Amino acid sequence: MLNHLFRIALVVLFGNSTLAQSTELSAKSLRKDGKLEASIEAYKADYIRSPDNWRNTYDLACAYALTFQKDSAFHYLNIALEKDTSLWALADADLYALIDDPRWSEIEKDQLKRNQGANSRLNEPEYTIKLLRLILKDQALNYYIHQARSYFMKEGNAPQWYYPVGAFQQKIIQENYDDLQRLLDEYGWPKYSSVGKIAADAPLLVINHHKSDSVRKLYLSYIKKMCFEKEGSCIEYAKIQDRILVNEDKLQIYGMQFRYNDKRDLEPFPIIDPKHVDQRRAKIGLEPLQEYLKRKINYNWTVEQSIK
Repeated sequence: MLNHLFRIALVVLFGNSTLAQSTELSAKSLRKDGKLEASIEAYKADYIRSPDNWRNTYDLACAYALTFQKDSAFHYLNIALEKDTSLWALADADLYALIDDPRWSEIEKDQLKRNQGANSRLNEPEYTIKLLRLILKDQALNYYIHQARSYFMKEGNAPQWYYPVGAFQQKIIQENYDDLQRLLDEYGWPKYSSVGKIAADAPLLVINHHKSDSVRKLYLSYIKKMCFEKEGSCIEYAKIQDRILVNEDKLQIYGMQFRYNDKRDLEPFPIIDPKHVDQRRAKIGLEPLQEYLKRKINYNWTVEQSIK
């Protein structure tokens, strides 16, 4: 939590301009630009105007969590989740600061109860909770890494604070993989039909983000099998398959891996037989590459597609 005196200093120095910004920019824009304190004030203003808007209340809780203001985060999170029956919050990386607090276990228990009451019951709810926590940890530093990426796009180099964040991310990735192996030994490979679509993606995320291709190759055939049996994510399968190929300096199959070009813009790594990439993607239920690249990295894919 920010030191009280430091927060007073922020108000004295920046209070007027921050409030002015809040009226000009949406809370989401402020948050995206890394202005978390200003985004909190904007979310709070919206909360006062529309206390029944649980999505805004949830975003307010996330902003507090991103600034490690845990008491406020838990306060608004509990309010927001009263009207949400999904399990998404239990995998939301924005809430990473909360997971070692005893109150988080209550959040997990209460949200699982809401979900089970509103939806078809999960076959393995205990396993589901453990997998969701793996996902949350896997994505834990995404907000801060995205801020570093924005800095790189503007300045051409990574900010100094990125390096400890990157090192901590690698530590989390290894710990997650160790935890995953124990869970797989205890419960077996998770399926959509047993733990739900969100939780079943946990092994794929952990494996894809591991530093070693030997880990990805170890599980690739099974990940592919789950994709074709509609018991696992075909998107994550495509990412893992393409990452293995790119790391071996080979052409990727589905266009899921990106690199920075000389202008510091993201573009896909070279693709094998690019005129038929949409045909390959369609076979595993993926959207056309043009749509995917525009949505993910704002890249204009112009290769005309054909069928063979």
